[in-house]
Amino acid sequence: MSDETSPLAEIAVDQDNLYREESFTDLKVASIRRLTPIRRDGSDDPGRPALFIGETTLMSARGPLPINCPIEATTLQEAFEAFPKAVQNAIERLMEEARELQRQEASRIVVPGQGPGGLGGPGGFGGGPMGGMPGPGGGRIIG
Repeated sequence: MSDETSPLAEIAVDQDNLYREESFTDLKVASIRRLTPIRRDGSDDPGRPALFIGETTLMSARGPLPINCPIEATTLQEAFEAFPKAVQNAIERLMEEARELQRQEASRIVVPGQGPGGLGGPGGFGGGPMGGMPGPGGGRIIG
């Protein structure tokens, strides 16, 4: 593969958009990353605002769920105060996205003979009566 067709040929560091990253945590539920804008030489760039990102992990029925969310703040103190609301907003967005995916899945047109992902039919994996792998006896329930 030549350099012209390699996706790695497109990689370049945006040296006008550099940040120093610091992490702060309460060792319980809250982690906040502060991204401080810096110049190419590593010195602070006061012309751009710092960015704050909140991180936590929630336990769900399916296991741990990492939550990352932007926090609108100008100081670390403001970021810690805004953390609970930012996490709540992120959770609400995730729940809405999950509901939308469920709506899309429920309204999907099902074509007979096709299993999930179009794998049914001859040569596919959807040979069973409900679209899964064929069971013993060619899909019949043996009791």
